[in-house]
Amino acid sequence: MIKGIAASNGIVIGKAYVVQSAKKALPRYQVPPGQREQELARLKKSQAETREQLEAIRAKLAAQAGEQEAAIFDAHLMLLEDPMLAEAITEKIAQGSNAEGAVQDTGETFAAMFDAMEDEYMRGRSADVRDIANRWVNNLLGVKTGSLGGMTEPAVVFAHDLAPSDTAQMNRTLVLAFVTETGGRTSHSAIMARSLEIPAVVGAGDFGPLRTGDTVIVDGGAGQVLVNPDSELLAEYQERRQALARRRAQLLALKDLPSQTTDGKQFELVANIGTPNDADSALAYGAQGVGLYRTEFLYMDRGDMPSEQEQYEAYRKVLAAFGDLPVIIRTLDIGGDKELPYLEMAKELNPFLGNRALRLCLANLPLFKTQLRALLRAGLTGNLWIMLPMVATLGEVRRTKDLLGEVEEELTREGIPFSRTYKLGIMVEIPAAAVQADHFAREVDFFSIGTNDLIQYTCAADRMNENVSYLYDPFNPAVLRLIESVIQAGHREGKMVGMCGEMAGEPLAAPLLVAMGLDEFSMSASSIPQVKAAIRSLSYSRCRELWEEARELSEGREIRKLLEAALPQI
Repeated sequence: MIKGIAASNGIVIGKAYVVQSAKKALPRYQVPPGQREQELARLKKSQAETREQLEAIRAKLAAQAGEQEAAIFDAHLMLLEDPMLAEAITEKIAQGSNAEGAVQDTGETFAAMFDAMEDEYMRGRSADVRDIANRWVNNLLGVKTGSLGGMTEPAVVFAHDLAPSDTAQMNRTLVLAFVTETGGRTSHSAIMARSLEIPAVVGAGDFGPLRTGDTVIVDGGAGQVLVNPDSELLAEYQERRQALARRRAQLLALKDLPSQTTDGKQFELVANIGTPNDADSALAYGAQGVGLYRTEFLYMDRGDMPSEQEQYEAYRKVLAAFGDLPVIIRTLDIGGDKELPYLEMAKELNPFLGNRALRLCLANLPLFKTQLRALLRAGLTGNLWIMLPMVATLGEVRRTKDLLGEVEEELTREGIPFSRTYKLGIMVEIPAAAVQADHFAREVDFFSIGTNDLIQYTCAADRMNENVSYLYDPFNPAVLRLIESVIQAGHREGKMVGMCGEMAGEPLAAPLLVAMGLDEFSMSASSIPQVKAAIRSLSYSRCRELWEEARELSEGREIRKLLEAALPQI
């Protein structure tokens, strides 16, 4: 068995197609001073070739899969033109490096910077940088890419790595699934696999004696591959595949049904999105609105600040797509491991607890007010809810409310129409805010509990550090009690309380959150059918019984075992 990371769900039985990674040796030599201008000309020519290839891939993908998937290559094109990357490569050539070596070394340096970041999404961007650098180097060497061109019949692709551009150009009638030795769940190739609904396993390590033509079973949901299975295993997985197809059909059939328990208690299931293009997918899965729109992706992978008009158009597009349904747009959450090349940010010893998110915005008022102006203008299109991230004190909320008042006055003086009916809320992700939730509830219109950070700050456990991963537990009794206290504090003041962390999309956690009275569950769109099925299978009274039992337990693993035993169908 080959074991890796579950990247895209699904079961496939087929023949293996092993991609051999026979790379041309990279030449390295010193360029004499008199020839360095010529070397720079080679660099620029190959950069133009790379740009043309990426634009062609983008156009092809847009035609085949739509603009949402093709937008990945907008980020690739911006990285290719990134002034910091170009400056670093040019500096190496000025010092005597040949163009191939300069591009390869600089690309690896930038990729390593992404690899070292804590944020899982940002770590996944290292694959994009390597993809661009490899394509650029191949163009300098005159090497033609297209490792999947030899496929003539449907098969499962096995490769050391698949660049996002490789995945984008896959012939979906031939590629049944893919498995890579490297990669992670948030790499763009994995994201693309899920978008195209191609089962995938990544980070599987050495494939061992696997050969092209071997029969394989790929279980994308379990992150495993079985090589040359016997007839008994084949029959078992054929049955599993049929059961999975039936289960998917059952879940999708729930799309237009209410998210309510068997005894009639109703909840809102909404989507976390990163770009305006995600709106269609969210609606297709039955999202009843947006619980978290991460606006930072408008600011990243570019060389300058997005204008007010550009932001307005992006926010307006999402609000229009959801009509009267609520759309919670989080203000810029940058800092920590997410930096903007055009924004001066001082180096800090502990940036995750430093000047980031709302703190950074309040220290950069022109940046913040531009976003607030765009939000209020776009708010006329739909049901706008503005959410502030990383809130620790009431003073931060009050200062933001003052700024919103200033923005409203400015827009009124300028004769620019804007929404006056928006709602303002906060992410509860810092224990200080959770403990003071009763005070915050009097100042804002809603709460959204950000469990990703709330758990790691409560347990003092970095969720990306495997050495302390056992401490990062959403079922930790301390975390559960904080969540319940926040919900109760909000409800005492008549305020909506939602959750936008990963815990909201965990079906096993649904009974406890239902029992606590969470109003809104926000998650990745593809998780909505599973959580809806979990809620619809339970009675509110049974959820309350489970929560009362769980409250008496002292460890997260005991609570998890309780739920697994009581709810095997979930």
